[in-house]
Amino acid sequence: MIPRYSRPEMVAIWSPETKFRIWFEIEAHACDAQAALGVIPAENAAAVWKAKDATFDVARIDEIEAVTKHDVIAFLTHLGEIIGPEEARFVHQGMTSSDVLDTTLNIQLVRAADILLADLDALLAALRRRAMEHKFTIRIGRSHGIHAEPTTMGLTFARFYAEMARNRARLAAARAEVATGAISGAVGTFANIDPSVEAHVCDKLGLTPEPISTQVIPRDRHAMFFATLGVIASSIENIAIEIRHMQRTEVLEAEEFFSKGQKGSSAMPHKRNPVLTENLTGLARLVRGMVTPALENVALWHERDISHSSVERMIGPDATVTLDFALARLTGVIDKLVVYPDTMLANLNRFRGLIHSQRVMLALTQKGVSREDAYALVQRNAMKVWEEGRDFQEEMTADGDVRAVMSAEEIAANFDLEHHTRHVETIFARVFGAE
Repeated sequence: MIPRYSRPEMVAIWSPETKFRIWFEIEAHACDAQAALGVIPAENAAAVWKAKDATFDVARIDEIEAVTKHDVIAFLTHLGEIIGPEEARFVHQGMTSSDVLDTTLNIQLVRAADILLADLDALLAALRRRAMEHKFTIRIGRSHGIHAEPTTMGLTFARFYAEMARNRARLAAARAEVATGAISGAVGTFANIDPSVEAHVCDKLGLTPEPISTQVIPRDRHAMFFATLGVIASSIENIAIEIRHMQRTEVLEAEEFFSKGQKGSSAMPHKRNPVLTENLTGLARLVRGMVTPALENVALWHERDISHSSVERMIGPDATVTLDFALARLTGVIDKLVVYPDTMLANLNRFRGLIHSQRVMLALTQKGVSREDAYALVQRNAMKVWEEGRDFQEEMTADGDVRAVMSAEEIAANFDLEHHTRHVETIFARVFGAE
């Protein structure tokens, strides 16, 4: 991924230096297990660890690969240069390249997942704080982009918190699913390597042995992992879209923090644009775009082919690096989001009581009016508010058919905002638990 949308800790997981270090650890631990079985001399296994503190020369490995056209062989050749050809004689004994490549990929995905889980924890903390801050900050709820009924800004934050909490659980499950390793040899039959070697390597590297592999670890595990990243990206966009809407000039219920010296437009000095959440919408598209190739990687020929390899070399780093950046950016947006309660209240009152239409209709049904007739009574008065700018309560009070069954006081009783917030505490307890 380009540096603009990258953070160093996640980028480091996918660096050649990190990859070759993991390759080395897999090979060294496998040699230890082979020596314990008496398959290779103990001194040869010990000699491999001479490279423990070595710096693998990426340029030299690339130079060898230019000749061998095989990355794992190039690395093994370079390892032999470091520890000596005789000492390296038993490295990779009974193994196949996928044992190294697939186990390494899963280690990298597990490490990436750990960073992403920490990112989600930070985002959840920000969402929780803002939810508590605005628990009873009234704003209009909208359906189809049209005023519906009152809600609170705290419930908006709480809704996003609950969604991201589900995403965290999904990612934890996806991490567990992809945390497997395979050291099973060609076509996965352990014909030339004992299963205890795989168990030892996995134990040392924090993985679970793959129950059954072919020559590769099954790609349904990876498909689930990247699909989960795609769902998280969609949730990021869900939040970003809400903020972008709130920042529209005609709405202006909240906006991204605008720092001193920041410029919104090269042409129009007055502009304060939702650039961060627009950027998050674009980044979400990128992460989702990597889900379909991961799904298509599941179907491989027979015991293996390498059609998945080129895909994973790109989507592994790009999806995790992009999502890491996006989660951190969204956390910053939520932390600093400027909320305008007065504007929220003004927007809510813009149509002069129209948002209480359902409650008035239900009150009419309680007075014995059929639902169909109650709906018609309320709608004909509501249309005057839409079309003529009338006051909804006044129109309902002046309607003779309504007054025939309800007093002015009974009508007015349906226009209080607190009615719409009376269960906020219950919802918060469901989302955040008892305080």
